[in-house]
Amino acid sequence: MELKEKISIEDINGESVRIRLVEAENYKKSAFTHYLHNNKNGVSRFYKKDAVSYVKDLLANKNPEERITNKVAEKALQYYLFNFKNNVPFPEPKNPKFKFIDLFAGIGGFRLALQNIGGKCVFTSEWDKYSKQTYEANFGEIPFGDITKDITKSFIPDNFDVLCAGFPCQAFSIAGKRGGFEDTRGTLFFDVAEIIKKRKPKAVFLENVKGLRSHDKGKTLETILNTLREDLGYFVPEPQIINARNFGVPQNRERIFIVGFRNDLGIEKFEYPKAINKKPILSDILEKEEVSVKYYLSDRYLNTLKNHKARHASKGNGFGYEIIPEHGTANAVVCGGMGRERNLLYDHKLTNFKPITNISSEVNREGIRKMTPREWARLQGFPDDFRQVVSDAQAYKQFGNSVAVPAIQAMAKQILKTLKK
Repeated sequence: MELKEKISIEDINGESVRIRLVEAENYKKSAFTHYLHNNKNGVSRFYKKDAVSYVKDLLANKNPEERITNKVAEKALQYYLFNFKNNVPFPEPKNPKFKFIDLFAGIGGFRLALQNIGGKCVFTSEWDKYSKQTYEANFGEIPFGDITKDITKSFIPDNFDVLCAGFPCQAFSIAGKRGGFEDTRGTLFFDVAEIIKKRKPKAVFLENVKGLRSHDKGKTLETILNTLREDLGYFVPEPQIINARNFGVPQNRERIFIVGFRNDLGIEKFEYPKAINKKPILSDILEKEEVSVKYYLSDRYLNTLKNHKARHASKGNGFGYEIIPEHGTANAVVCGGMGRERNLLYDHKLTNFKPITNISSEVNREGIRKMTPREWARLQGFPDDFRQVVSDAQAYKQFGNSVAVPAIQAMAKQILKTLKK
């Protein structure tokens, strides 16, 4: 059934019908880009009907006097296939080795990592509109929206190999229960588990914050593992905490990795990736040329940070800003002000001290600045040709929320290696 037909009659006179029409248009646009990216691998059939509908709407808007048929729209859709990849910075590999889906996709850290080792992404979802803009700019594909909605799940194709998800951490209500699939209802992990149950991928690759291990006194992780092992039928080795610093980026970023393999594959052993020998330092990712004065702290702001740190130090606390030496390692980049304030640095290359933002005092002369979004991108392992198409504020948020690409890639290599065995 076409998306517009899914709107219920009782909503016709309400505001919700306009919102749902907009949502329907967004879904069709996502289906259109997914169709273009999957026209050669058989997955396109999951997206074709709404892709044709989207093109039909485009043609009707451009040619209001003409009657646009599905046949005309299908021909136009084939025309798009010749041109859509001309300006995609990170296209999929020409000869993919496996297929995966990208849930809670953010700006595509999982996708970039798995494409680098020969993976083909056949479905992606992300609800944040700014992250979707960055994702589209770099991969030429618009993620579907809210994965908790049945309509979003209905677009997920069959027969993909790996499910990837960096889902948010939520507590489960498991008091007096066995801590399995049913106990995850109302959480985002439930939606992941529901997809696994229905699509049965060969492997599952989940990433979360280090604190998941102790979250809700360990009950949250216990429920996740019980669900995967007992209810969904996957071999799941004991999860491991991986530090991105051990895989080529100068950032202390510890995340828990959970991997699972469908029981019928007969896999009973998995080796987590080993740290590489390279020990990166901050100067490896810093800008070589002078950066804008907007990244330098004002005197007033710097004094505020110093006073704040001094107050905590007097109480025996270690809170406050931190200046990372060039030979050092950055703290974990996170969204929010402290992610930047705990990763300040000295940079004396500034020659123009005239403020270009509305600060209320002079630019500091100590050379103290925050890192640029591009430097944060490098800390997360994104290449320099990864496009930043949003404001700095959004870019900090996106890179802070992202996965560290090299660590994800090292883990994905091990998953693929295990599947091949």
